[in-house]
Amino acid sequence: MNEPIISVSGLRGIVGTSLTPEIVTRYVAAFAASLPVGPVVITRDGRTSGPMVAAAVKATLMAAGRACLDADIAATPTTGVLVKQTAAVGGIQISASHNPPDYNGIKLFDGTGRVIPAARGQQVLDRYRNSTPEWQTYDSLGVYHSVADTTTAHLALVAAICDVDRIRDRNFHVLLDANNGSGSRLGVPLLRELGCQISILGGEPDGLFGHPAEPTRENLAEVLPFFQIEQLDIGFCQDPDADRLAVIDETGHYIGEEYTVSLCMDHVLRQNPGPVVTNCSTSRMTQDLAEKYGVPFYRSQVGEANVVDLMLAEGAVLGGEGNGGIIDPRVGLVRDSFVGMALILDAMAARELPISKLAEEIPRYAIHKSKFDLAPEHVPTALTALEKHFSAAAADRLDGLRLDWPDQWLLVRASNTEPIVRVVAEAPTAEVAEQLCTEAAGAMSA
Repeated sequence: MNEPIISVSGLRGIVGTSLTPEIVTRYVAAFAASLPVGPVVITRDGRTSGPMVAAAVKATLMAAGRACLDADIAATPTTGVLVKQTAAVGGIQISASHNPPDYNGIKLFDGTGRVIPAARGQQVLDRYRNSTPEWQTYDSLGVYHSVADTTTAHLALVAAICDVDRIRDRNFHVLLDANNGSGSRLGVPLLRELGCQISILGGEPDGLFGHPAEPTRENLAEVLPFFQIEQLDIGFCQDPDADRLAVIDETGHYIGEEYTVSLCMDHVLRQNPGPVVTNCSTSRMTQDLAEKYGVPFYRSQVGEANVVDLMLAEGAVLGGEGNGGIIDPRVGLVRDSFVGMALILDAMAARELPISKLAEEIPRYAIHKSKFDLAPEHVPTALTALEKHFSAAAADRLDGLRLDWPDQWLLVRASNTEPIVRVVAEAPTAEVAEQLCTEAAGAMSA
C-alpha cells in the first residue's frame, strides 16, 4: 500500500510507506492554502508516531505563514472545541482513529469546529494532487504557541448537558478503558467532576494499545473479566482519539457501540423531542426511537461530515453513527465519547436504573458486520450483482447499496478509510444477520 487512504475529511496511512513526511507536508500545505487568515489548532491522539507527524504539520503550517496553536495530546472532539475557543480558522487532529498502531493520519476541521464537509475536503484533495505548495519568506513565517489548558472548555460544555448533582449523588463506579489513547485526558477529569469512582485501563496516552484499537466485543475480551473482580456500575471503552464509545453493563456484558447512540437518543428525546439523524449503516433502533417519540428521523450517507451536514439542514437535536459516535450540537458538531458518557450516566441517575435495564428497553435487533478485500474497480459490478441476487429487497443507492426487507436490512459499501468492502446486516437474530452477510459476500464473489 503506497498511497494514503483519503476520505472527505482527511487521510490516513501506514507510517513510512503510505504516510510519509512528504505526504503530510503536501496535504497540510493544501489545507492551509484553503483557509482564511488566522491560526490553526494542532492535536494528536497519543500514537508513537504522533510527534513525528506533528513536527511535520507544525513546520508546514509555519512555512505557509500560519500561526500554530499546539494542544499536544487531545481527543478529536476536544479539537473542535479548541478551534472555537481560540477563534482559530481551522484545526488538524493527528490520528488514525481505530486503525492499528502502524497507521497514523490527519483529520481536518473548519473554523466552526466541525470536521470539514465533503466539498471543502475535495478542494483540499484537488490542491494536494495538482498544486505545488507555496512557502513564505523568512520574514513572513508563522509563529508557534502551546495551548496550556486543553480540557476546561470541553468539560464545561459536556457538564452543561446533564444534571451533575444528580449523577454525583449516585457515586457510580466506572471503568474507563482509554486503551492508551487520548481519551483519558478529558475522561478522567469529567468522571471526577461527575462524582464517579474511577478504575482506569490504558490511562497513559502513549499509543501502546493494550488491545486492538477498535472497541469491539472481540477486542475487549480482556476487559470484560474486570467486572468479576470489581463491583462496577458501567464500563466505557474509547477508541484512540475518543470520538467513539462502547459500553459494558454492570454484569460484564458487552452492550456495544451500536447501543451508544440509541441510549443517548432515548434519554435526550424524553426531555427535548426534535429531529434526529443517523447514517445508513446505523441500527434501526434509532429509527424506532424516533417513531416512539414522534420526531422526524433522517438517514445520511456514512461519514461524520455527512451526518453533520444533514443535522444542520434539519435542525437536529442529536445525531450519530452506529460505531459509537454520538453528536450533540450543544457541545459540538463532532462525534464525542464524553457526551456519550455524560448522557448515559445522566439517564441511569434520572431513571434510577442500571445500564443493563436501560439497554433492555431499547428496541432489540442483531447486527453483524464483516469485511473483505475487493479491488475498487470491481465494486460497481459487485453491487449490481448483489442487487440482482436480492431482487426481492428494496434497493437504495444513497451510499453503496442498501437493501431493505420488512424485518432486516443489508448495506454494502466501499470503505472511505480502508481498502476494503464493508458489509453490515441487521435482522431479528444474530444468525440471520450473519447469514445475510455471508450470502452477500458469496453473491459478490461469484
